[in-house]
Amino acid sequence: MALKDDLGRLGEDLAAAELERSGMRIVARNWRCPDGELDIVAIDGATLVVCEVKTRSSTYFGEPIEALTPSKINRIYRLASIFRRQHPVGVSDVRYDVVSVIARRGYRPVCQHVRGAFG
Repeated sequence: MALKDDLGRLGEDLAAAELERSGMRIVARNWRCPDGELDIVAIDGATLVVCEVKTRSSTYFGEPIEALTPSKINRIYRLASIFRRQHPVGVSDVRYDVVSVIARRGYRPVCQHVRGAFG
C-alpha cells in the first residue's frame, strides 16, 4: 500500500507542477469532505478547474484516464459543487480536467493534461 501511496503522491506533485507551468494557480490539493476527495482545484483565468489525477506505473491495464468511470465522474461533480459552496473563489465557470501520469520504473514520468476531459 505504501508504494501505491508514494506513486499517487508523485503523480499529484507532477500534475500540480504541470498545471502551474501552464499558468494555473492551485487553490487546493487533496481537498476532503465526508463525501470524498478532489485531487487538485485550480484557477485558470476566470475558470475554476477541478482536476482529477490518475497515476499508473504502466499501461498494462489500460491508460490511466480509462479508470474514470461514470460513477467517479458523478462523484467529482458532486464534490465540486460542495467545494464551490464552501469556498467561493470569485469565478463562475467550471472546467473538469484530468492529468494522466505514467511513472515507469527507470524512466522519466510522462504527464498528459486533458482540458475539459468531461463535463
